[in-house]
Amino acid sequence: MTRKFDFLVIGSGIAGISFALKAAKYGKVALLSKTVLEESNTSYAQGGIASVMYDPDNFEKHIEDTLIAGDGHCDVAAVKKVVYEAPTQINELLNWGVDFDKDENGQFNLHREGGHSENRILHHKDNTGFEIQQSLVRQVKSHPEIEVFENYFAIEILTQHHLGEVVTHHSPDIECYGAYVLNQQSNNIHTFLAKVTLLATGGIGTVYSTTTNPGIATGDGIAMVHRARGIIKDMEFVQFHPTGLYHPGERPTYLISEAIRGYGAVLRTKDGKEFMQKYDERGSLASRDIVARAIDNEMKLHGHDYVYLDVTHKNPKETKEHFPNIYKKCLQLDIDITKDYIPVSPIQHYLCGGVAVDLNGKTSIRRLYAAGECSCTGLHGANRLASNSLIEAIVYADATVKDAVSQLHNIQFNEFVPDWNDEGTRLPEEMVLITQSFREVEQIMSTYVGIVRSNLRLQRAMSRLEILYRETEDLFEKSVVSREICELRNVISVAYLIIKHALRRKESRGLHYTVDYPKRMRNEL
Repeated sequence: MTRKFDFLVIGSGIAGISFALKAAKYGKVALLSKTVLEESNTSYAQGGIASVMYDPDNFEKHIEDTLIAGDGHCDVAAVKKVVYEAPTQINELLNWGVDFDKDENGQFNLHREGGHSENRILHHKDNTGFEIQQSLVRQVKSHPEIEVFENYFAIEILTQHHLGEVVTHHSPDIECYGAYVLNQQSNNIHTFLAKVTLLATGGIGTVYSTTTNPGIATGDGIAMVHRARGIIKDMEFVQFHPTGLYHPGERPTYLISEAIRGYGAVLRTKDGKEFMQKYDERGSLASRDIVARAIDNEMKLHGHDYVYLDVTHKNPKETKEHFPNIYKKCLQLDIDITKDYIPVSPIQHYLCGGVAVDLNGKTSIRRLYAAGECSCTGLHGANRLASNSLIEAIVYADATVKDAVSQLHNIQFNEFVPDWNDEGTRLPEEMVLITQSFREVEQIMSTYVGIVRSNLRLQRAMSRLEILYRETEDLFEKSVVSREICELRNVISVAYLIIKHALRRKESRGLHYTVDYPKRMRNEL
């Protein structure tokens, strides 16, 4: 079956949905969700969304904080774009019904998080992302120009490769016509043709064995662009959140929001001693890369699996009011955060790299845009400043709509796209092999490509991954297409890109720390 839309949106987090709501003013929109609209990385974002709102904060301070966190690798134009446009996009969210917490005077109750010099984090309790997601979903479901396809999984973006044309690597002539999409209920593969396609496929957390990301975060958009010979950048900068709740066996790992450190919580070793002052004058409010490495080092020094986060010195009533979900979650594990220390350890959380885009969200492939975590705008540089990701997603979604609409009248559908060739057989042991291969990728990446790296570890990871790549491609060629085999291909592609980019960077910068090159180079590579 072939479907035709003006706009095809692959992914249903804040980037995808906000794009869909704005694009729907100009044409028909197809919004694809791998599972259901409510399930996305956005829903799991606890802390909040950063924007300059009141004095004494200002744009210059937010820009400087972002550049410092990015460790000399940010695109300054991208930083200024997001910071300057943030307040306008906050108003858009308010118009869509998002409810941010306010104080008794009716002003927004702003939090402060690690790396921020002022209070500028708008939030809804400690489940801001969930509040945003629910508000946007309500808008989408009632919009007549948006057709939602839940449980539809994009297999590949459609380019000249599928027309039999040979396209050289990173050619500026590559063009996107839509995507091949698997209907997971019927197991049929549909062709979605579009004048404009947006990738908003989220993160890559399932590449690692422990992550705050949901199971759907398999790097699909990044992998599809890589196979289509588009430009991917900065994949070495994988962010590990310093404070995942230590509870072995739980996946995704429950996140203890950075806002709780902004509120006053401090980090301690298992014997109760503070340690962050040894690593940074900002103490527990240092940027995430510094805090995560410090915790990792303390755990290795003492042979422990976790450290403690202490908020017991704060007012118990206020703590419960500010962090009701964290309080409830910990209480289920017999931890009363108003009285007990919280066991935490670093956990994979966010990717700063991804599909390279310009200030309008354009990728290197014509008619293809990307926004949200799957994209690399240059805002985050080598390390993301807390709560900059949600605002980046909506700012760039807005930019992509404006750019796409300006060109829509010049774009025609490509009517000569062949159907997907789905020949193959269902192999008896296919699911067992896929499950085991997933675990092997997670083990490889967590063991060799974590917070601290070396060339030896990276090369070992690459050699083991190459075996899995060959096995998986062979399996993909022989078997009937399924979401599971496609996700495995994507995870392997993403893991390969992380390792490749990490090996290429001969320095330590931001989230990429290697014992072979412990110093940061003065000039950019």
